[in-house]
Amino acid sequence: MEYRIGLIGCGTVGQGLLEILLKKREQLKEKFNFEAKVVSICDKLKGSLLLPEGIDLEKLLHLLEGGKKISEYLEGESNEAEHFDALEIIEKSNADIFAELTYTDIKTAEPATSHIKKALKTGKHVVTSNKGPAALYYMELKKLAQENNLFFRIEGTVLSGTPVFNLFEHGLAGNTIKEIKGILNGTTNFILSKMEEDNMDYENALKLAQELGYAEADPTADVEGFDALAKIVILSNVFLEGDIQPSDAEREGITSLSKEEILAAKEDGFRYKLIASTKKENGRIVASVSPQRLPLSDPLAGIMGANNALTFDLDLLGKVTIQGPGAGKIETGYSILTDMLAIHRKLVK
Repeated sequence: MEYRIGLIGCGTVGQGLLEILLKKREQLKEKFNFEAKVVSICDKLKGSLLLPEGIDLEKLLHLLEGGKKISEYLEGESNEAEHFDALEIIEKSNADIFAELTYTDIKTAEPATSHIKKALKTGKHVVTSNKGPAALYYMELKKLAQENNLFFRIEGTVLSGTPVFNLFEHGLAGNTIKEIKGILNGTTNFILSKMEEDNMDYENALKLAQELGYAEADPTADVEGFDALAKIVILSNVFLEGDIQPSDAEREGITSLSKEEILAAKEDGFRYKLIASTKKENGRIVASVSPQRLPLSDPLAGIMGANNALTFDLDLLGKVTIQGPGAGKIETGYSILTDMLAIHRKLVK
C-alpha cells in the first residue's frame, strides 16, 4: 500500500528518515506491503518542494549532502512551493501522512502545534518527534485526531527510536503501570558518567559533552532538567491518562551536584543519576526530575554514557527496564518510520 508523505522540517531527523526510506524501500514493500512516496517538504532554512508525483529521494539527499537547498531540486524550473509557508504546504499537499520535525520549543510548542493542527484539520495523519506539542497539548491533539478519524503518534518524543509507546501497544499490552522512572537525557548521563569514571569536574565534563556534540552551546535545557521534564510529562499524560503541564512537576538539574558528592556516593556503593519519575498518588499524578543516589543493584545505575533507559513498574510483570539511544539522526528517523508502519497496520486491518 502506497502512502504519500510530507515533511515539515528537513534537518537531521528529516534527512535520517529520508535515508531510511531510500535504503529500506524494497524491504518495507516486500515485508510490510508499505511504500512511501514523499510528495512535499518544507524547511525554514532549506526551502520547500511540492511534487504530487513524488520526489526522487536519492537526488534530493545528494543535493542536501552537497550543502544545496531543497528548492534547487527542480534545477531552474518554476517552484511555486518556494513562496508557500509551512501551513500552505500542509494545506496544498496531497500527503496522507505528515511528519512534523521542526525544532522544539518547550515553552510555546510553536510553530509545531499549529502545523499539527493544520494537518489534522485537512485530513492528514501526523507523526512527530517534537516534544513541545506532545508535552503541552497531547490531549487536545489526540482528541482532534480522533474527531477527524486520524492518527497522531509520538514515538520519537521520549527515547528517540527506542520503543516506548509501540512497546506498550503490543508487547506490554494489558499491564497497568504503577510507576515510571528513568534516565531521559543522554547529555546529563554522559556528564555524570565522566565525573565519576574519569574524575572530571562538572565544567570539564560539560565541555567534553559539547565537543562531542552531546550538549548544545547553551546546555540549559539538558543540565537544568527541562528536557527530561518534558519527556516525563509526556509519559504521564499518555500512560497515566493525566493532563499535567511541565509547571505541575518538580524539577532540579545537575548543576549543583559536585564531583565530591558523586565520588562519595561511589564509595558508599551508590551512583548519581538524573531521574525522571511519575506515578499516581490518591488519583493525582506526581511527576519530578532530580538527581538521585541509586544503589548499584538498580538497573538504571548501570546505564552509563549518553544512553537512556526507563523502568516500568507493572502490575503483571513487575519491573521491566528498557535501554537504548535517546537521540541520533538514524535512530530518531527510525522512530518516525515505526509510527508510519503503526498507522499502516491499523489502516489495513
